[in-house]
Amino acid sequence: MGQANVIVVGNEKGGAGKSTIAIHTATALLHGGARVAVIDLDLRQQTFRHFFASRAAWLEANGVTAPMADLYPLSDDDAALSKAPAEEAVARFEDAFARASASADFVLIDTPGADTATSSAAHQQADVIVTPMNDSFVDFDMLGVVDPVTLELKRHSLYAESVWASRKARAVRDRKQIDWIVLRNRLASTEARNRKRLDERVQALARKVGFRVGPGLRDRVIYRELFPFGLTVADLSPQIRPVAMSLQHVAARQELRALMTAIGLSGFSDELMAAE
Repeated sequence: MGQANVIVVGNEKGGAGKSTIAIHTATALLHGGARVAVIDLDLRQQTFRHFFASRAAWLEANGVTAPMADLYPLSDDDAALSKAPAEEAVARFEDAFARASASADFVLIDTPGADTATSSAAHQQADVIVTPMNDSFVDFDMLGVVDPVTLELKRHSLYAESVWASRKARAVRDRKQIDWIVLRNRLASTEARNRKRLDERVQALARKVGFRVGPGLRDRVIYRELFPFGLTVADLSPQIRPVAMSLQHVAARQELRALMTAIGLSGFSDELMAAE
């Protein structure tokens, strides 16, 4: 690849599944043979850093190997940096991003559930913005506003405005178009009528502001139970099997393949197919 492909996982609402999507995308890319650099802009929670620290510890303790991403923290103490002036945090991000993009095929950036200066700077560097949203009007409210009586779409909302501004800035600066995909995450198995209403509004907003809609990950136990080990379903093999295997794990792996295809990374899912 001539230069790093930058994937930003973003949504200004907390609890939408950004970090889950980010770590699964990262491990799928790693197993596809890509060099992956990760930057975690949630300076207090640091899910990426904890995940890969747990991964290194578990692999060493069990005498097995698995591909690792390169972490590019913004500082030695990101929690302290979160209290620093925005200008300092942005400068640290720009330095980390420059080093990451010079050494990797993909730079994967996980953003906090808030509008921050570093998150805005990251969005303007994106080639692809991936926005997970839970399957509810609560999450949709960050993307679009609906009429409380008719539920008809009225206009786009806060986060959609932020992405629009980032896409405009990137087009002016680099003459490049940012691809934006919204993932329907944690789909519920019930409430079919409400899901149909929501789907109609999501599709209407997609036509209005220009994003693609794809499948996310369901709320499966396997995604949660592998996290403490620093592992995902992409890692499972005869050598790496910290929990008992079941048909649910096969379904989860197929979901991850569908996610990679939706993002436009289907070429990196061969390892997932081979491992089934």
